Amino acid sequence: MILTNLQARQFLLRRHGLIGNHIFEGEDGIMSYIQRVGCIQFDPVDICGRNADIALNSRIKGYRKEMLDRLLYKDRKLIDYFDKNLSILPVGDLRFFLKNKTSGAYAGAYERRGGDAVKQVEPLICQLITERGYISARETDIDKSIEWHWGAMTSLPRAALESMYFRGELIIHHKTGTNKSYAFMKDYVPAEMLAEPVFSDETQRLAWHIKRRIGAVGMLWNKASDAWLGLDLKAAARAAAFERLIAEKTIFEVSIDGIKDPLFVREDERAALEESISENAPKPRAEFIAPLDCLMWDRKLISALFGFDYKWEIYTPQEKRKYGAYTLPILYGDSFVGRIALSRKDSRLIVNNVWTENGKPLTGPVNSAFEKCLVRFSGLNGCKNYSFAD
Repeated sequence: MILTNLQARQFLLRRHGLIGNHIFEGEDGIMSYIQRVGCIQFDPVDICGRNADIALNSRIKGYRKEMLDRLLYKDRKLIDYFDKNLSILPVGDLRFFLKNKTSGAYAGAYERRGGDAVKQVEPLICQLITERGYISARETDIDKSIEWHWGAMTSLPRAALESMYFRGELIIHHKTGTNKSYAFMKDYVPAEMLAEPVFSDETQRLAWHIKRRIGAVGMLWNKASDAWLGLDLKAAARAAAFERLIAEKTIFEVSIDGIKDPLFVREDERAALEESISENAPKPRAEFIAPLDCLMWDRKLISALFGFDYKWEIYTPQEKRKYGAYTLPILYGDSFVGRIALSRKDSRLIVNNVWTENGKPLTGPVNSAFEKCLVRFSGLNGCKNYSFAD
């Protein structure tokens, strides 16, 4: 299938629910969207909303933060675990990640750091959870710190709880701010949901993950990409998995004007792609896109398709930042028109800066849509209104 650049962009934005009228609404919409893409990344940084909340706010009509918390910690339809880094995924998908190399790599790396100290306190942790139902690291009497990930020091109870969580023995029962309380997984996830998936060989397992990541973004190419993070994927193994998916006709190739490398779309998206090509241009709207949004997982692809270069600069030293630590891309219609830096202060959403792609202020319909987006984003952050920084 041969696509114009515009057709490819509009297909991606339609399937992500980011253009035209909203196709996802309320809690059912959250579930439909996450089931479509497989997962959304979670990051605890909350300058103007957590990454998951920003991603859902841009797609789900009427989104409120408590909707996601209810699906995670009351209805248990979603669960926190590792897919592409720390993510939120349907609880039914958990079994594909508990015993694969991704979770094993995390658990192994952390256990090597915690070592015997973690193992010694795990019986006490289990006893406390049995007695209380759930606990957080703050709710123990263990007063000891050890070296943990990234070379930082942390409390021994936290290290033990996280190790057991990575191994799939615990789940996050609930969160109070950034404080996590853990419970036994067996008490909340039915055993039949944890049956180990059967793959005939390693290539099939990798092919399953690659197909899942293609579905998360919408289309991907067979080359190095941040979209493969967490899969421990070498070029030869990736190529073999792609060949298998093509032979099984579960993905198909598309060529896009102006892009040298072929891209691949899931076969179950073919009808949606053909429908997208045949339809009239959807009504544009403005949205602020989360820094770790599924759409943005391959930033080289975003640059090739949209002509928009984006980097999340939160880990970039301040003197080397081009824009700011936490800037969000501004999408209008089928184009990125700029980026914005936001924060909260005294129940107001503060617009600290706006950088447009052409260097000129947003005007006309673009500015009207931008202002409506600011109003909705204020609501996401529990703010009554927004204002521009002095």
